[in-house]
Amino acid sequence: MEQHETESLFKIAEIEIVYRNKVGVKDRPKVTSSREANAILRSRWDLNRIELLEQFKIMLMDRRNACIGISDIATGGVAGCVVDPKIIFVTALKARASGIIMAHNHPSGNLTPSQADIDLTRKLKEAGKFLEIGVMDHLIMTNESYYSFADEGLIP
Repeated sequence: MEQHETESLFKIAEIEIVYRNKVGVKDRPKVTSSREANAILRSRWDLNRIELLEQFKIMLMDRRNACIGISDIATGGVAGCVVDPKIIFVTALKARASGIIMAHNHPSGNLTPSQADIDLTRKLKEAGKFLEIGVMDHLIMTNESYYSFADEGLIP
């Protein structure tokens, strides 16, 4: 088979990974508590929608516990949103994150984690171990306050 015939049989995309961070290492906010994580996340949350629909975001952390950036993972409806672990970890890998802090809001204003919230957190914590990406915390946010899985002992 000639070269030209082989090329036309297999049309494939070339994948390239690019990493650009326009925020210098010294300018990244260091996160040492759930209170600081909440403040950073809240500054990037659309507060006009926090009581309207559920959103899931991740804060990407470097080895010094400084925030590399925040990524929107999923947006759902009033009662929930679908979170794809592959999207979380591909984002963390591309950003070269050493850890993540997950966050989602409860439009109802109820800070109590659901069983689905607890199960997802455990699942992602286990998955992160294989990739050496630590799941440092999971925050549930409302318009008035937040709940930290780490502070409550749900993330060892």
